[in-house]
Order: sequence, then structure tokens, then C-alpha cells
Amino acid sequence: MAGLEYAETVVIGAGQQGCGVAAALQELGRESLVLERGEIGQAWEHERWDSLVVGSGSRSVRFPGWAYDGDDPDGAMSGRELARHLRRYAEERDLPVRQHTTVREVECPPGASDNDTVRFRTHLTTGDVIESRNLVAAVGGYAAPRVPALASDIDPSVKQLHSRDYRNPDSLPDGAVLVVGAGISGQQIADELAGAGRAVFLSVGRHHAWPGHYRGRSLFEWMFAFSLYEDFVTPGIGGTATLPGLPVTARKDGSGDLNLGTLAKKGVVLVGSTRAAEQRMLFLADNVTIIAAESARSYRRVIDKIDAGILDRGFPVPAQKPVPEVDLECIADFGISLDLARHDITTIVWCTGFTPDYRILPAGVLDERGAPVQHKGILGAVPGLYYAGLPDGNSLATVGISATVENGRFIARQIHIDHVLRSGSSASVITA
Repeated sequence: MAGLEYAETVVIGAGQQGCGVAAALQELGRESLVLERGEIGQAWEHERWDSLVVGSGSRSVRFPGWAYDGDDPDGAMSGRELARHLRRYAEERDLPVRQHTTVREVECPPGASDNDTVRFRTHLTTGDVIESRNLVAAVGGYAAPRVPALASDIDPSVKQLHSRDYRNPDSLPDGAVLVVGAGISGQQIADELAGAGRAVFLSVGRHHAWPGHYRGRSLFEWMFAFSLYEDFVTPGIGGTATLPGLPVTARKDGSGDLNLGTLAKKGVVLVGSTRAAEQRMLFLADNVTIIAAESARSYRRVIDKIDAGILDRGFPVPAQKPVPEVDLECIADFGISLDLARHDITTIVWCTGFTPDYRILPAGVLDERGAPVQHKGILGAVPGLYYAGLPDGNSLATVGISATVENGRFIARQIHIDHVLRSGSSASVITA
């Protein structure tokens, strides 16, 4: 028989954002229940490639009341390390996480008012129902893999998979590999495949490149020192067109920066953006050098900002010679087509990003495209509904790992304010 229970706040998703909200609520003495379809840190542990590293660096991995405490603060931890940190955090804080619990749908009870204690009913695949006053959707803005429609026009003999399903070089068939997309996932995977001795082609797309370290400090420290975080998370800075994803930074082994220049020197063949396909022939934009030059400019901009900040503040920081850059010397245009058969390309890895998937939520809180109706990437369309880890327009600030603390505490404060003002309590809405 299906069961019925109540929790003041239901949080869907036990990644860093969901656990961050639960911990922030716990700090305010408010109860919650976190529902996770898999296990804590599911995506980091099981739905990314084995060697993935956190591009923003280990110092950026923070949760409410907890800062990175490992032995390599200036390094870049792997996705699986992040999952382990998150599980340890949840255990030490005794967060109320119910793992292997899948949500089928969420409804707003008909006739429920803004002041009711039951504003949401969360239906589980088991048939059980959890009623709640508040609901936090922490499933992230990048839940469903995105593969272009042209993939269906490629010969079925070519293996195709999304970066979510790629694990390591040994998991792929023999032959050359085409990686499509030059963001963090595309460049990290291309770098790993080339390091394993595979012939690799990388179909480029617009992106930022930033140094992992500069003038004796990690990128994350300079971001903090000179308030560069908004530059990091907001695509299209400096007058360029919108660029998807966060900037590409360091290699997984910490040996240097990862960018189109270092990949080209490693033997990765750079080809233009993929535009169409016909069996084993791909049709490309002739834009390799244009993309590389844009990337080099984004790299130079952040170097200049760090230099300017050091000079303005008079910090006695030694100069770095030579100044790092994206080396364009080995980069050339490829042409407008790529013959998969001629180059023995047997596998395509689509590193083309993700899209949100909020179909479990009531239709009334989504727009005609199925995207959440929200304000500032946090506040939902109805009272009591919140989002954690949803992009806000042109900014990825609320998505970044380092935003976990701010997101969690902001949502927890809103839930506290809602409770105080709607209940008529004399308690203060101000929290620490």
C-alpha cells in the first residue's frame, strides 16, 4: 500500500547543490528531506568520464560550513573525488538524504492556497507520496544530454556516444576518434585520448580558455582576489558572442594549461565546427583559426586583468616570463569536410552539452519549451518553489560548484522568511 508522509521542504537531487540546500536549512534549524534517484554525487561518480577534473580547482569545492580540506588545494580534483567529498560531508552533517528514490512527478494540490502547509505533493515511482510546504528542484540545469539532429544522418557503422556515456580510451573501438565540441569536456577527453596514443580529431566550437595558474597563484585565488568570478561564469564577456560553458583550464595531470594550442602540439587534429552529415562525410565550417584566435583573446584578457590588479594594488608578486598564452603557431584551418572512412574514424564522442529536464514539475511552472519560469535562477513561479543550480540567463554563476554555499544559504533564508511572514510569527526574518 502506498504511503503518505510530510516534510516541510522536499529537495530533489543529492548533488552538491541539493546537499548544500539541506545543510543550509539544517543551520537554520529547518527540516528537509532530500530525494536522490541514485546515490549522493550520482552524476560525478557514475555519469562522467573516469578522468574528469573540476575545472575551477579544488579550492572551489565548498559546502555550507565546510571548505576543501585535502592535501592539494591548488590542484584540480577528479569528479569521483568530489563525489567522495560530498558523501563524507553528507554523512558528517547527518543530512536527511534518501538514496535510490526516484520522483515520478510533483503536483500542486488543486485549491491549495499560498498559506497552506501542503503546497506540493511529490509522487515517487513506488507509489508513495510526500507532501511539503516547499520544494527545491536541485536536478541541475544540465540534466539531459544534447546531441545535434545531424547525428542521425551519420552511417550507423560509426559508434556515437555522448560525453555522459564516455568512460576512458579502452572503452572505445579501435580506430581514430572524432570529439565534437571544444568546451571543458571536449578538450579533456581529446587530451586523454591523444595521451593514450589514439588518433584524435577535435571539431571546435566557441569557448573560453583561462590559465590554471599564473604568477605563483591558482586561477581560483586570482578570481577571489580581483573579483573575477563574474567574468568566469558569464559567457560573452569582452564583446564576444555568447560562449557556452565555463572556461577550459588545466590538464588532469597538472602539467600545464589545456587549450587548442596544447592539443595541436600533442597531435590532435583540429577541424571546423560540424554543420551537417551524410553517411561518412561530415560538412564543416572553415573556422578553426577564427575559433582559436577568439580563445586566445579570452585567455589574454584574464592575464591582463590579473596583471592590472597586481599593479593597481602594488602587490610584490614576481612576474612570470614568458607570459603564458594560447600558442597559435601549430593551428591551421582544416577545410569544409571530413571523410570519416578516409581517416579511419570509427567513433564520435559528442561533447555538445546538456539541457535541463524538469518534466517532473507541474506544467504550470514551466514555459512553452519546458524550461522553468524563474527569477534570478533561484525563485520559482509559485510560492515555495526554488531551484538550485539553474543557469540565470547569460550567467552560469548559480551553476558553478563554488556557488553551492551561496545558493544553499539564499534558498534557506527564503524558506525561513516565507515561514515567518506567512505564519504570523513574531520571530525575526533576519538570519546569521
